[in-house]
Amino acid sequence: MHLIERMVAPESDKLPEHRIELAVERRKFLKRRWRGTASDGTDFGFDLESRLTDGCVIFQSLENDYIVRQLPEKVYEVPFSNPEEGALIGWKVGNLHLPAQVMDGSLRILHDDAMKQLLEREGWPFSEPEVLFTPMKVMAH
Repeated sequence: MHLIERMVAPESDKLPEHRIELAVERRKFLKRRWRGTASDGTDFGFDLESRLTDGCVIFQSLENDYIVRQLPEKVYEVPFSNPEEGALIGWKVGNLHLPAQVMDGSLRILHDDAMKQLLEREGWPFSEPEVLFTPMKVMAH
Protein backbone atom coordinates (compact mmCIF):
# COMPACT_ATOMS: atom_id res chain seq x y z
CA MET A 1 0.00 0.00 0.00
CA HIS A 2 1.21 3.48 -0.87
CA LEU A 3 0.63 6.29 1.65
CA ILE A 4 -0.43 9.56 0.02
CA GLU A 5 -0.03 12.85 1.89
CA ARG A 6 -0.51 15.31 -1.00
CA MET A 7 -1.19 15.39 -4.72
CA VAL A 8 1.79 15.14 -7.05
CA ALA A 9 0.27 17.37 -9.74
CA PRO A 10 -3.15 18.94 -10.46
CA GLU A 11 -3.43 16.89 -13.68
CA SER A 12 -1.55 14.26 -15.66
CA ASP A 13 0.46 15.07 -18.77
CA LYS A 14 0.72 11.39 -19.76
CA LEU A 15 -1.26 9.76 -22.53
CA PRO A 16 -4.62 8.27 -21.44
CA GLU A 17 -3.31 4.71 -21.70
CA HIS A 18 -0.70 5.61 -19.04
CA ARG A 19 -3.24 6.98 -16.54
CA ILE A 20 -4.61 4.61 -13.94
CA GLU A 21 -7.75 5.78 -12.19
CA LEU A 22 -8.88 5.50 -8.62
CA ALA A 23 -12.60 6.31 -8.80
CA VAL A 24 -14.23 7.61 -5.60
CA GLU A 25 -17.46 9.27 -4.55
CA ARG A 26 -17.51 13.04 -3.94
CA ARG A 27 -17.58 12.72 -0.16
CA LYS A 28 -14.10 11.12 -0.15
CA PHE A 29 -12.72 14.42 -1.46
CA LEU A 30 -13.89 16.01 1.81
CA LYS A 31 -12.03 13.54 4.02
CA ARG A 32 -8.47 13.69 5.25
CA ARG A 33 -7.96 9.99 5.97
CA TRP A 34 -9.28 7.18 3.81
CA ARG A 35 -8.28 4.19 1.68
CA GLY A 36 -8.86 3.30 -1.94
CA THR A 37 -7.91 0.84 -4.65
CA ALA A 38 -6.98 1.86 -8.20
CA SER A 39 -8.36 0.10 -11.26
CA ASP A 40 -5.19 -2.02 -11.52
CA GLY A 41 -5.56 -3.25 -7.91
CA THR A 42 -2.94 -0.96 -6.35
CA ASP A 43 -3.93 0.00 -2.79
CA PHE A 44 -3.56 3.50 -1.42
CA GLY A 45 -3.90 4.98 2.05
CA PHE A 46 -4.53 8.70 2.38
CA ASP A 47 -3.44 10.98 5.23
CA LEU A 48 -3.81 14.29 3.44
CA GLU A 49 -2.48 17.76 4.18
CA SER A 50 -5.14 19.31 1.94
CA ARG A 51 -8.03 18.19 -0.26
CA LEU A 52 -7.53 16.41 -3.55
CA THR A 53 -9.24 17.50 -6.76
CA ASP A 54 -10.84 15.49 -9.53
CA GLY A 55 -8.19 14.38 -12.03
CA CYS A 56 -5.18 15.12 -9.85
CA VAL A 57 -2.12 12.85 -9.86
CA ILE A 58 -1.60 11.09 -6.53
CA PHE A 59 1.27 8.72 -7.43
CA GLN A 60 3.67 8.12 -10.30
CA SER A 61 5.48 5.00 -11.41
CA LEU A 62 8.05 4.91 -14.21
CA GLU A 63 5.31 4.42 -16.83
CA ASN A 64 2.01 5.50 -15.26
CA ASP A 65 0.29 8.30 -13.39
CA TYR A 66 -2.31 7.32 -10.81
CA ILE A 67 -5.16 9.82 -10.79
CA VAL A 68 -8.23 10.27 -8.62
CA ARG A 69 -11.56 10.57 -10.43
CA GLN A 70 -14.84 11.65 -8.90
CA LEU A 71 -17.78 9.35 -9.63
CA PRO A 72 -20.96 10.88 -11.03
CA GLU A 73 -23.92 11.02 -8.65
CA LYS A 74 -27.65 11.53 -8.99
CA VAL A 75 -28.81 15.07 -8.19
CA TYR A 76 -31.92 17.18 -8.60
CA GLU A 77 -31.53 19.84 -11.29
CA VAL A 78 -34.07 22.67 -11.12
CA PRO A 79 -34.14 25.04 -14.09
CA PHE A 80 -34.98 28.73 -13.78
CA SER A 81 -35.67 31.27 -16.50
CA ASN A 82 -34.72 34.56 -14.82
CA PRO A 83 -32.67 35.85 -11.85
CA GLU A 84 -35.73 36.42 -9.66
CA GLU A 85 -36.91 32.84 -10.08
CA GLY A 86 -33.35 31.59 -9.46
CA ALA A 87 -33.11 33.66 -6.28
CA LEU A 88 -36.42 32.31 -4.96
CA ILE A 89 -35.43 28.71 -5.67
CA GLY A 90 -32.00 29.30 -4.13
CA TRP A 91 -33.51 30.85 -1.01
CA LYS A 92 -35.97 27.99 -0.44
CA VAL A 93 -33.33 25.35 -1.14
CA GLY A 94 -30.88 27.20 1.12
CA ASN A 95 -33.28 26.79 4.04
CA LEU A 96 -32.73 23.03 3.75
CA HIS A 97 -28.95 23.46 4.17
CA LEU A 98 -28.25 20.98 1.38
CA PRO A 99 -25.17 21.17 -0.85
CA ALA A 100 -25.97 23.03 -4.08
CA GLN A 101 -24.23 23.91 -7.33
CA VAL A 102 -25.26 27.02 -9.24
CA MET A 103 -25.32 26.49 -12.99
CA ASP A 104 -26.18 28.88 -15.80
CA GLY A 105 -29.99 28.64 -15.80
CA SER A 106 -30.36 25.89 -13.20
CA LEU A 107 -29.52 24.79 -9.69
CA ARG A 108 -28.20 21.32 -8.84
CA ILE A 109 -29.02 20.03 -5.38
CA LEU A 110 -28.09 16.92 -3.43
CA HIS A 111 -30.52 14.06 -4.03
CA ASP A 112 -32.36 14.00 -0.70
CA ASP A 113 -35.87 13.24 0.59
CA ALA A 114 -36.35 16.75 1.98
CA MET A 115 -35.50 18.22 -1.41
CA LYS A 116 -37.93 15.87 -3.13
CA GLN A 117 -40.70 17.08 -0.79
CA LEU A 118 -39.87 20.72 -1.55
CA LEU A 119 -39.93 20.07 -5.30
CA GLU A 120 -43.31 18.36 -5.06
CA ARG A 121 -44.78 21.04 -2.79
CA GLU A 122 -43.60 23.93 -5.01
CA GLY A 123 -44.44 22.16 -8.27
CA TRP A 124 -41.11 23.13 -9.82
CA PRO A 125 -40.01 21.24 -12.92
CA PHE A 126 -36.84 19.21 -12.32
CA SER A 127 -34.72 16.41 -13.69
CA GLU A 128 -32.57 13.81 -11.94
CA PRO A 129 -29.33 13.59 -13.93
CA GLU A 130 -26.27 11.62 -12.88
CA VAL A 131 -23.39 14.13 -13.05
CA LEU A 132 -20.13 15.17 -11.46
CA PHE A 133 -21.56 17.22 -8.60
CA THR A 134 -19.35 20.06 -7.38
CA PRO A 135 -21.36 22.00 -4.79
CA MET A 136 -20.28 25.40 -3.55
CA LYS A 137 -17.85 25.43 -0.67
CA VAL A 138 -19.27 27.01 2.44
CA MET A 139 -17.76 28.33 5.63
CA ALA A 140 -19.18 28.11 9.11
CA HIS A 141 -19.93 31.44 10.69
